[in-house]
Amino acid sequence: MLDGRYRIDARIATGGMATVYRGLDTRLDRVLALKVMHPGLAADAAFVERFIREAKAVARLDHPNVVGVYDQGDDGTHVFLAMEYVAGCTLRDVLRERGALRPRAALDILEPVLAALGAAHLGGLVHRDMKPENVLIGDDGRVKVADFGLVRAVDTDTTASPGTLLGTVSYLAPEQIEHGTADPRVDVYACGIVLYEMLTGAKPHAGGTPAQVLYQHLHEDVPPPSAAVPGLAPGLDRLVCEATARTPAARPADSAAMLAALREVRAGLTGAELDAVPPQALTPAAAGSEDRTSVLPRTRAAAAAAGYPAHRGGRGREPYESTAALHREDGLERTSRLEVPPPDAPGPGSSAVPTAPAGRALRRRRLLPLITAGLLLLGSVLGVWYINSGQFTRVPGVLGEPRAAAEKTLRSAGLDVEVEEGFSDVVERGRVISTNPERGARIRDTGTVTLLVSRGPDVVEIPDLRGVPLEKAKDRLKELGLVPGVVTGTFHDTVARGAVVSTRPRAGTERKPDTAVALTVSRGEPVETPGVTGEPAGDARRTLEDAGLKVRIAPERVFSEEEKGAVAEQSPAEGATLAQGDTVTLTLSRGPEMIVVPDVEGADAEEARSELEELGFDVKISRFFFGDTVFDQSVDAGDEAPKGSTITLRVR
Repeated sequence: MLDGRYRIDARIATGGMATVYRGLDTRLDRVLALKVMHPGLAADAAFVERFIREAKAVARLDHPNVVGVYDQGDDGTHVFLAMEYVAGCTLRDVLRERGALRPRAALDILEPVLAALGAAHLGGLVHRDMKPENVLIGDDGRVKVADFGLVRAVDTDTTASPGTLLGTVSYLAPEQIEHGTADPRVDVYACGIVLYEMLTGAKPHAGGTPAQVLYQHLHEDVPPPSAAVPGLAPGLDRLVCEATARTPAARPADSAAMLAALREVRAGLTGAELDAVPPQALTPAAAGSEDRTSVLPRTRAAAAAAGYPAHRGGRGREPYESTAALHREDGLERTSRLEVPPPDAPGPGSSAVPTAPAGRALRRRRLLPLITAGLLLLGSVLGVWYINSGQFTRVPGVLGEPRAAAEKTLRSAGLDVEVEEGFSDVVERGRVISTNPERGARIRDTGTVTLLVSRGPDVVEIPDLRGVPLEKAKDRLKELGLVPGVVTGTFHDTVARGAVVSTRPRAGTERKPDTAVALTVSRGEPVETPGVTGEPAGDARRTLEDAGLKVRIAPERVFSEEEKGAVAEQSPAEGATLAQGDTVTLTLSRGPEMIVVPDVEGADAEEARSELEELGFDVKISRFFFGDTVFDQSVDAGDEAPKGSTITLRVR
């Protein structure tokens, strides 16, 4: 027992981080899976804290294609998670038994996987370890992704088990290998590898050692699956190659974008292309007797042989749920049931079929009535079609597409479009959640299709943008459905110039979409502006640049008391507080302005003062005896003197 509540019944599997058991919640009487961390890891407090934090994040996903987390706790040295128990098998088991799958089955499996990953990416989680072992296929055909987000807390020992490592490195993106970085595009890369493996029955990069596989990830492109399966549809090649591009920017931005690309490719495939049998298929069922979309056994005998419980159907038939049921085009989970003829139904070679020659005679006698009946039936069918279907068209599939692209597709089909908006935790803002009528439904020509376009989640958490450059921060807010608000600057010693210091509301706060978020941006470390007036231009530039400031020399020069070529003015002035990288403008001196001195001898002293001061001179009056007439001036009339210089007048 764990925590006095969970009874351990059987061990399911052991991994590098934990052992998984099948157990029973004795309080709620339900079967569940219990993941118990290895004691050595449980002794690391920091590791346990990360483990619990990631578990809480996964528990918030609440997505039908994610293995749910019910509880987390500890019992002495045992740290554990109580999780949803999925009775069935893994995708690895299916590939081991079946080899390559038909494209229809491969896409049926990958679509719910991408839906689960898309929900995680919107929630800020990156799986980081997508592989067939983490894709569970229940006995009822439901597809679920396991170990969501928990791998972020794992410090994997890559030397412990070379065989295990090889299975893991086969799905690592180049940037994970080279830089250790992981964003949603590493999950996109892994899904591309998984799709390649489902279509071909083999991994794209083969090597005897993990180092060889890692080298191929870094230096070799994933080949198109059609190289191994001739005749495979080009759209599937394109989907794999885009998802596994070695450059992250060339891949779909996240799993929601890849899901939209998958649906677009699928819509363009014919039935023959979807049901093409790959030569790498391992069982006779894959060659034609198996249902087209199901990856689960079809008969009771096959189910028992594979370890699946038989499903009870109607009399004489064995219905089985297929993974094709997992399309989530309108936000609802649908399950299609595939019916198999009863074992005793007549078939080729059965005794119920007449044999030659009696059979041939019977066929000849019945030939004419059959032809007549066939022609009448054909005419009736054509008439009914003309009356009931000739005026109709099918609604194109536009789920997950951007609004503009979806409108264009529908209008190209001759349909009118109305747009409504709604919230969605899974579908990216601006993309189509559902259509009314739904995809494939009949609608009269020129009818109207209503698009429900996502506004993103109905509650948005303000992201932590500290240290993010301003433009990228604005883009991030827009992606979440928030509005970049007023931008103010502040000096900061540690946050780089031009990056966000804080937001208002603060990070982690939940707000409605379209809420304005004010941004405070760093102006860098404060600098007190040095005074350089009167210095030569070169010396002034060095002084300012040494202080971390930029220098601009004004194109025009001014007259001043400073020497010609020296700094006459600076802006901002000495002592002003600037940020590193701000610019100081310097205006250089043309030297003092020279003015022709007028003749004021014989003039009244005050009139002479006024005339000279208007020209820009300072005037000093020296009186001899009593009188007001100028009889001498210190600068002779007609000579030039610097503007602002002093002229002495002698008066008597």
